[in-house]
Amino acid sequence: MKHNQSSEDYLECILLLSRETQHVHRVDVARKIGVSQPAVQKAIKILETGGYVEFDGMHIYLTLKGEEYAEKVYERHCIIKQFLILHGVNAADAENDACEMEHVISETTFDMMKSAVKRSV
Repeated sequence: MKHNQSSEDYLECILLLSRETQHVHRVDVARKIGVSQPAVQKAIKILETGGYVEFDGMHIYLTLKGEEYAEKVYERHCIIKQFLILHGVNAADAENDACEMEHVISETTFDMMKSAVKRSV
């Protein structure tokens, strides 16, 4: 999938919700992201067409492809957030900035951040 912030945010949200509960519902995604259920339905159709999720009418499931992509996005988020905190950014700002940066950062810059975080642990 070409980097698409909205789709990546939905995949990341579904991944995190699936870690908390057995069944992910549209309403759960809508609440977590702060959008309407019709917006979630539209996003789910796009993700389903791309082979990233399956939707049985009630529950949303990540496909293997979707889970792998969501894990990659979430790893980027976590590494960027840790990197920012290591460099003095407060946790709240680091969280918000990581949400934006995870979608646009180059692979080279991300790899540098990842190495720096690993060295600090």
